[in-house]
Amino acid sequence: MTGPARGDSLRAAFTRAPLAAMPAPADVRARADARSDSVLKGSRDPRDYYRERLRALKAENPDAFRRALAYYEDRLIPAVAAEDSDPRAEWLEYGRVLATLFAAGRTVQIDPTGRASEYARPVPADHLVLHLPDAPARPALIVGIPPRLSPAQKATHDLLVKQSLGS
Repeated sequence: MTGPARGDSLRAAFTRAPLAAMPAPADVRARADARSDSVLKGSRDPRDYYRERLRALKAENPDAFRRALAYYEDRLIPAVAAEDSDPRAEWLEYGRVLATLFAAGRTVQIDPTGRASEYARPVPADHLVLHLPDAPARPALIVGIPPRLSPAQKATHDLLVKQSLGS
């Protein structure tokens, strides 16, 4: 008696367990790191904040954490490493992905005058980007923050993220 065809056993293995993200090759990762370091120099580097979000996501929702890691390895790192990409925009999109995995809702960008609009790429560097969870009791999640907040952006940040009327 013969066993299942090779394709059948592979298909069965993939349907039983979630796929793990394959780490990006070292040269791609090094290129992505170098491009990120160069582009994010002088601005607010979001990587530490996103790592904190990942740790919280891992504790709250392991499945969403695995999806965030898969996006990081399969899409973010290769995109940032690509010479024709905008690393800042790619990191911002990753922040949006993390926020949506954390809480259902919508992502908005706030210009320096305080005017909000739907998130749309490319986002100007002077815009504050927030994810507004559908659950009204949850605070807004920071997706991207400009090097310097305008007074209107600071007021928006304080109200929606800190949930206070000033600091």
